[in-house]
Amino acid sequence: MIADLVNISDLNQYLYCPRRLYYLMFFKTQEINVHLADGRGMHARQGRRGGWYREVYLRSERLRLHGRIDLIDMQDKAAPVERKRGNAYFENDLVQLAAYAMLLEEHLGEPVPLGYLYLYGTNERHPIEITGQLRQKVTDTVADVSAMQIDKIPTFCENPRKCGKCSVVGYCMPYETRVLEEV
Repeated sequence: MIADLVNISDLNQYLYCPRRLYYLMFFKTQEINVHLADGRGMHARQGRRGGWYREVYLRSERLRLHGRIDLIDMQDKAAPVERKRGNAYFENDLVQLAAYAMLLEEHLGEPVPLGYLYLYGTNERHPIEITGQLRQKVTDTVADVSAMQIDKIPTFCENPRKCGKCSVVGYCMPYETRVLEEV
């Protein structure tokens, strides 16, 4: 059943900020901010190159995951490609890519040792080895997301600068909540 599976994009959200995913998951608070709208537009305008499959949806009961892979590059061996809006990538992006590789592996019945992160900001594609450490982080994060409960609000993320780009900041209200908690 799809409700029992974790959407791979939720792994990225959770690792960015568990509180962000909490509001998205339980209160459907997704707002369209400039960063989200710009990213969606970049996806829609991306060129069409031969040897790619675009927007491939896969699911796995065993992995407890489902998601839509941006691109599958079929040049040498099948490799997922995750496209990102910015100039850099972070651990949450690596975990998301690894999860897509694990889904693709199960679907194809063959190893997928490599994926790519494409950054619109630099127009560069970065090869990423899908390591055992990344695979374990996927498994651990799936368990953490699955354990989330509506009556247990996660703490604020450790980096308050992330709040500036967050699409749920109006619901989370990190600055206001911190001030009220200090009183």
